[in-house]
Amino acid sequence: MTTSVSPQRSSAAPAGAPLPMVQVDGLSHWYGAGEMRRQVLQKVNLTIQPGEVVLLTGPSGCGKTTLLTLVGALRQVQQGSVRVLGQELNGSSRKQRQQLRRCIGMIFQGHNLLRCLSAEQNVQMGSDLLPDLSYRARRDQAREWLRAVGLGDHLDKLPHGLSGGQKQRVAIARALAAHPRLLLADEPTAALDKQSGREVVDLLKRLAREQHCAVLMVTHDPRILDVADRLVQMEDGRLMAAPVPEPTA
Repeated sequence: MTTSVSPQRSSAAPAGAPLPMVQVDGLSHWYGAGEMRRQVLQKVNLTIQPGEVVLLTGPSGCGKTTLLTLVGALRQVQQGSVRVLGQELNGSSRKQRQQLRRCIGMIFQGHNLLRCLSAEQNVQMGSDLLPDLSYRARRDQAREWLRAVGLGDHLDKLPHGLSGGQKQRVAIARALAAHPRLLLADEPTAALDKQSGREVVDLLKRLAREQHCAVLMVTHDPRILDVADRLVQMEDGRLMAAPVPEPTA
């Protein structure tokens, strides 16, 4: 495990060092207008390097998911700088954000599976983002990822025939099938039992190491905190570093 460094300090990378996958500087965000306007992020600074697994913790409503969606190019940046895979998102067009999202894997609590497609077909949608792959290669990759998350016997099942935890694993497999350079996950183990949750986060960490993919994961699950290279805690829209716990026996 690496030593935690305060996320509130941001500095340029040394000459020859790899560029950060995520570089957030002075990010603030508001919801509402007029008297109802409420600030949810306050001058957030955060850097994530290739291959790094960062876990974001904090109470509900403190701004974690908002930060995740801004880094994922799902919202327009209002104030501050957000550079993802080298692209500045403040002032970016909708088309630019759409193109960037093709390089980002996203796992959210709502699963967002297409109800008319089987588990295999849902996962194959992720493989469809990869260029120059035949239909058979995309199908084979979909099956491989489903086996990796423990659903090799559920390829043909529609979402309504899967449990909540199984749907979450399909969503995880779909995100991984696109071989993302950045993976964003919002409570990916919330619907999983202890063993399944552990297998999933170990898979995410292996992806980070083998493919130099950066991972930013929002979680309340104390069982998986030891997978992190760095823990970052959010309170009232601000970030602070947190110590990385030792692996459990």
